[in-house]
Amino acid sequence: MRVLHIITGLGVGGAELQLRLLLRHMPADCDVVTLTNAGSVARGIVADGTQVTDLGMSGNRDLPALPRLARLIKAGRYDAVHTHLYRACLYGRVAARMAGVRAVVATEHSLGDTQMEGRPLSAGVRALYLAGERLGRMTVAVSPAVGQRLHRWGVPRQRIRVVPNGIDVERFRYDPAARVRVRRRLELPDAAFVVGGVGRLTGGKRFDVLLHAAAQLPEDIVVLLVGTGPQEEELRRLADRLGLARRVRFAGEAAHEESGGDGGGAPGLPSLLSAMDALASPSPEEAFGLALVEGLACGLPVVYASCPAVDGFPAGARADATYCPSDPDSFAQALYGLRTALLPRRPAPAAVRHYSITRSAEQLMRVYASVVPGPTPEVNPR
Repeated sequence: MRVLHIITGLGVGGAELQLRLLLRHMPADCDVVTLTNAGSVARGIVADGTQVTDLGMSGNRDLPALPRLARLIKAGRYDAVHTHLYRACLYGRVAARMAGVRAVVATEHSLGDTQMEGRPLSAGVRALYLAGERLGRMTVAVSPAVGQRLHRWGVPRQRIRVVPNGIDVERFRYDPAARVRVRRRLELPDAAFVVGGVGRLTGGKRFDVLLHAAAQLPEDIVVLLVGTGPQEEELRRLADRLGLARRVRFAGEAAHEESGGDGGGAPGLPSLLSAMDALASPSPEEAFGLALVEGLACGLPVVYASCPAVDGFPAGARADATYCPSDPDSFAQALYGLRTALLPRRPAPAAVRHYSITRSAEQLMRVYASVVPGPTPEVNPR
């Protein structure tokens, strides 16, 4: 089966990294088109052996890009087209129809109740989304919560399939040597209780709540923020105003790949998680909550305001995950409780294997088979 993935951009982000991980595990012949920004994730996908084409779009209204994309789809003789993120879903669905490909699948990675991909929702955004959705065959939601939001928007239930995000569970296993190495690199005291926050530094992630909570906590509690984004300078200023300058570390962008080790390169996300003692997510509106699943796989206790992934665990499997309203007092109380309990590092709960990337890839292949007309095309192992 030949599948073309179309995505808005390939800088570091949750959807972008998830696509790269899926490509490694999907038994199909895949190519990738990025509408713009063939960044570090694009380079990683190429290194993994998948072709990436940068369409070079200049903006949302670069309409000449549409026939270029249609010609590329037609020339590739693809059995299915799979689109990711809002702009790529709009352009990709239209271009696939122009190229004569009707087996079009779109994944909705980041739909909240009031925002999509970090931007406020509007009636116009919703109307345009629904108009494009009718040109596809199936919309994949990364969680039941996203599936319910899509249906409330007006997408028919029979056109929605839930395929959760996945992780490579073994790669996130706790590594005590990485813990020592990363703490030394970031000048984190051995005795510090390190609370992590992982994600784009945007207003929707509400890392300001975490900083306000930390200001109420003992001085041995340190915050480690992993990610970059438009709110970084504002968060740095807030840390200064709260007197937290020495108790907050900004680790910057971290790839899921380890480039560190003893060679001095930047540590990857698994190593950074090993350096933490707890993981916090004050965001009140998540589509999935992948970082929290990765934290649980590393044996961390997690505190969250919204996480459909954790909500999907069996009730008895949530012992290391604590719901907390997205306000500083509540987070301060929950984190103080973890600090005083001095919980030992635990192995990953068995429930995280529910989100194994191999399972997600298998589910996605079944979605493709359901939309490709005629006999199922031959699947080519990667």
